[in-house]
Amino acid sequence: MWIKLAHTVIKYRLVFIILLGSMTIFMGFHAADIELSYDFAKVVPASDPNRILFEKFRAQFGADDNTLVIGLNDPKIYTPDAFQKYKYFSDFISKIEGVEGVISLPSSYKIVKNKENKSFELQAFFDDIPNDSTALRKIFDEFFDQKFFEGQLYDQPYGASIMVVQLNNEFLRSKKRSKLFDQIVTLGGDPFEASTGIKLHYAGLPYLRTAMANQVEEELNLFLILSLIITASILLFFFRSWDAVVFPLMVIGVIVIWSMGTLVLFGFKITLLTGLIPPIITVIGIPNCIYLINKYHQEFNRHQNKIKAISCIIRKIGFVTLMTNVTTAIGFLVFAFTDIVILKEFGIVAGINILATFVVSILFIPAIFTYLPPPSGRKLKHLKFKLLDWILTKLDFIVHHKRYTVFMIATCISIVSIIGILQLYSISYMADDIPKESRIKKDIAFFEQYFKGVMPLEIMVDTGKKLGIRKQSELKKGQALISYLDSLEGLSTPLSVISFIKAAKQAYYNGNPKYYELPDRNEINYIYRYLKNQSGYSSFLNNYMDSLGRNYRISVKVADIGSKKMDTLLNQKIIPRVNEIFGEQNNKVQVTGSTLLFVKGNQFLIENLRVTLALAFCIIALLMGLLFRNIRMILISLVPNIIPLLMTAGIMGYFNIPLKPSTALIFSIVFGISVDDSIHFLAKYRQELFANNFFVPIALSKSIRETGTSMIYTSIILFAGFVIFSFSKFGGTVALGVLTSTTLLFAMLTNLVVLPSLLLHFDDGKRKKDPFALIEHYDEFYQEDEDEEIDLELLRVPAPSENGKTDKVDDVIIKK
Repeated sequence: MWIKLAHTVIKYRLVFIILLGSMTIFMGFHAADIELSYDFAKVVPASDPNRILFEKFRAQFGADDNTLVIGLNDPKIYTPDAFQKYKYFSDFISKIEGVEGVISLPSSYKIVKNKENKSFELQAFFDDIPNDSTALRKIFDEFFDQKFFEGQLYDQPYGASIMVVQLNNEFLRSKKRSKLFDQIVTLGGDPFEASTGIKLHYAGLPYLRTAMANQVEEELNLFLILSLIITASILLFFFRSWDAVVFPLMVIGVIVIWSMGTLVLFGFKITLLTGLIPPIITVIGIPNCIYLINKYHQEFNRHQNKIKAISCIIRKIGFVTLMTNVTTAIGFLVFAFTDIVILKEFGIVAGINILATFVVSILFIPAIFTYLPPPSGRKLKHLKFKLLDWILTKLDFIVHHKRYTVFMIATCISIVSIIGILQLYSISYMADDIPKESRIKKDIAFFEQYFKGVMPLEIMVDTGKKLGIRKQSELKKGQALISYLDSLEGLSTPLSVISFIKAAKQAYYNGNPKYYELPDRNEINYIYRYLKNQSGYSSFLNNYMDSLGRNYRISVKVADIGSKKMDTLLNQKIIPRVNEIFGEQNNKVQVTGSTLLFVKGNQFLIENLRVTLALAFCIIALLMGLLFRNIRMILISLVPNIIPLLMTAGIMGYFNIPLKPSTALIFSIVFGISVDDSIHFLAKYRQELFANNFFVPIALSKSIRETGTSMIYTSIILFAGFVIFSFSKFGGTVALGVLTSTTLLFAMLTNLVVLPSLLLHFDDGKRKKDPFALIEHYDEFYQEDEDEEIDLELLRVPAPSENGKTDKVDDVIIKK
């Protein structure tokens, strides 16, 4: 097969180049329609009970993650001039497209009792803002008497205050959201902050998500450019030839376009994960080109025949290169077996395009090099790179003379790593990836300091009966839970329909703040009669209770306390207290909300990543079994790839790097990549065993010197390629880059030292001819036609017999 492929690629090289170009144009046409994803609720699968409950909540009460919160803490805001500008700011925001409503100090209302109509009416506090400070302060004093707003719009009288901006859900899922937030922030910066000197703080899930999405788009371009520059520089340094730089980068350019086109064709969008695919494809795709070009140079240096050398790179390492791409793709494709949408999309697109990288490189590189002149002596100098030669010589010496020391060091490192793994822990935060020194992180800290947080947490209460919320017993139980929640550290003042009923009682008693409490059995009938005659606040009630009066919600904001503390808060505090208050009666109380779904989603994601690592391990082990049909070889090949994973996990434990989605991704990806080196080395080792009469030491030495060069080149490029992620502004991406590059460097060392040491110790070199083995030995020779004018080349490919000698020759004529 590979012989025929080599002949076909050379003979029809122009056709293949045109086909690849046409496919790239087609993919580029679709890639132009790529969009960013603004939907972040895909971590938990739709079939999960937590997701089902959350969707039920959204259907009944609306979204809990569609508000922008703007905060400030400056006494100047309570002066006539600054407060007037604050009112302008609030009014102007309410008119921006995509804004459904604004709740703030200037736009606040009080509930007023109308005795004649026996109803409650809403009356604005700040219709007209007096220029006199004393008059304004009097209005503020009346406003602060309305206890309904305490903890919602202000933390304490004349202290910090917030503005709550409700946004349209459809707007938040479109490209317009970035423009919307830019308008609001710009409006707050120039006209308001500049004129008043009052600093504004912004927070809320939509604001946080938009900032992250914009950063993903920015970093996508940055990392792609950096990966191309670094890759080109390293290729030029090693090969000292522009041919070995330009054409591999063309391969990468094609695959990057294909990957973006694949996203569109599958109906996917760019997320935090899929945004990493182009730079990942860049650093993963280059090793194909390095192995092909390095083999081409080695073959040409051996016999000085260009076409034979090009044919040899397909015949000798084509299948091995395919297998290495398959193992790498498996490291990504296993994510497609998860129930997590964003992970599934990432795995599918990355896996498919890693396999496509093989197709493009195996067709394009040989085809294009047939048109180029043979490599000159200057371009072959890298084959005698003194520093690299010295390194490989030392490694060869260590393998042959210090293997027991190697085993001892590897064992010690593994034991120390396992001790570190025992210290590894899992935790995640809502704003995990945001840098501590960023404005977003500082603004979140502001809201946590004055309002205990902005992350939504919801409690759904089912009273079990129609109009159950009117029952005094239900109100008391709800109030008991609200009082308990209000006492917990890290939770804001709860808001519910019970809060409104207490505000209605205060209004019934002419706004006296001491009556902000639950009505008694007699009062409640009067209050409900007044409420029945007024519809001005129906939108609020609809958001906090259903039309039957059976179900209601208690909304609180929580600080970004992390998954561990959140789990403790729910399971050791809130849920036991709920059971204590509501008991085993008809009530059904459930905790949900975007914050809880995020925490559950991260836990679910980490568990799925563990499963995918085990799945990748099993699939790759089976693949190695198909390649070598030898259990001992399978175990030998896996050991040097497990050690780097143990080292990385140990480092995470010792340096308190938590296991979270971004760091858990590393292991299955790196395992798929690092196994490539093992396959290349073992394939070359198998060939050298046949060529050197099954003498293991010589076969190992030749394998180290020939395969080691490409392994070092590719590992350096992979290391540099993943290190660029450390320049990200997302903490998770930084961890992904640093740990992945470190693990790949460890993997190179173990595959160049531990793997050959294991082979030298456990492999006797004896082989039986296996008719089912997928890696076969070829011992090619080449004979040129003496008639140069005919411009034909005769390529003879012998098949080895049982004793290793050639007994049959297939002649294939290739027209140049």
